[in-house]
Amino acid sequence: MRKFPGFWNKNNEGPPDLDEVFKDLNQKLNRLFGNKGGQGGGPRGSSPAPQPLPVAPILGLVALIWLGSGFYIVDQGSRGVVLRFGQHVETTMPGPRWHLPFPIETIENVNLEQVRTIEMGYRSFDSESGRSKELRESLMLTDDENIIDLQVAVQYNLKSVEDYQFSNRSTEESVRGVAETAIREIVGKSKMDFVLYEGRDDVAAKAKKLMQEMLDRYKSGINIVNVTMQNAQPPEQVQAAFDDAVKAKQDLERQKNEGQAYANDVIPKARGTAARLSEEAAGYKLRVENEAKGNADRFEQILAQYNKAPEVTRQRLYLDAQEHVLANTSKVLVDQKGGNSLLYLPLDKLMSMSGAAGNAASAPAAVADKPVQETQADSSTSDRSRDAMRNRDREYR
Repeated sequence: MRKFPGFWNKNNEGPPDLDEVFKDLNQKLNRLFGNKGGQGGGPRGSSPAPQPLPVAPILGLVALIWLGSGFYIVDQGSRGVVLRFGQHVETTMPGPRWHLPFPIETIENVNLEQVRTIEMGYRSFDSESGRSKELRESLMLTDDENIIDLQVAVQYNLKSVEDYQFSNRSTEESVRGVAETAIREIVGKSKMDFVLYEGRDDVAAKAKKLMQEMLDRYKSGINIVNVTMQNAQPPEQVQAAFDDAVKAKQDLERQKNEGQAYANDVIPKARGTAARLSEEAAGYKLRVENEAKGNADRFEQILAQYNKAPEVTRQRLYLDAQEHVLANTSKVLVDQKGGNSLLYLPLDKLMSMSGAAGNAASAPAAVADKPVQETQADSSTSDRSRDAMRNRDREYR
């Protein structure tokens, strides 16, 4: 029989037998699991012989369960930080992974893509209670020595798991302190009107850049996603005065817009009128030049004929002038030297001419609108008067 070296029995006779050790272990396990012996299958008062319990399979099952507890899954957008006795060993990517089970190694899942929010100058509650102000954080001094009340929300996520886990002790307080420092620095270099009105987006952008630089210098592993100015106003004690100033600026902007709208309405009309007058002047200039050229050409032609026959041309010009003058008058000239008693007077034409002349005198605009028609009427009337005069001359001869 094999004996355990170094172990002795109670009587110090030698090392115990291995079978006896296993027998004692089986009895203890049976008593532990409540196996006190059966009631039948043997004489009364006798207990059944204890059955040996397989220890190796049990130990193998426990070891298998222990090793299986080392499997874990890293979610999408997260990283698994493996610590061996508290020391960082590796950082695992998303997916199913395995590590040495506890207590040798432990795993911590860190979400990189989760957007966290830090509130500075206020604290949000549920929908019923709303938010409360933190005047210690919100009141800031500007460059022109005015106090303003700012409420800022900072959103951030993580970009380095190692820096976030091992270089930070309180991430939220660190981000809040950095945000307050950066915004106070920017506000302290800006004017009050710039921060309250036109420069709110600029202040937020500068604060985001400065916060990121400070956090990177601290190796915090934090990435600033967005900085939003929730509220920017003067203190409550002077709120009414600032409201009046804002209304005055709004009235100024409104009047500027109205003036600009009026200018946009009047200036195009004036430019159109000026262009129309310019075109009319150019047309009038062209018409006058063409008439002058035509008159000059006609005069040259008349001059050429006058040089050939001066008396005839002079008489013709005289008759044309008299015809033109007499065509516009209602008087009738009668030559009675011949003593002819038969005289033809076109009274209907004379009456129509006198009526047309009266209408022309009462409405010169209508005459100006129809110069071509009146010229034709005058020419036809003058032709008829000329024919009547020729008939009288023939009768007189």
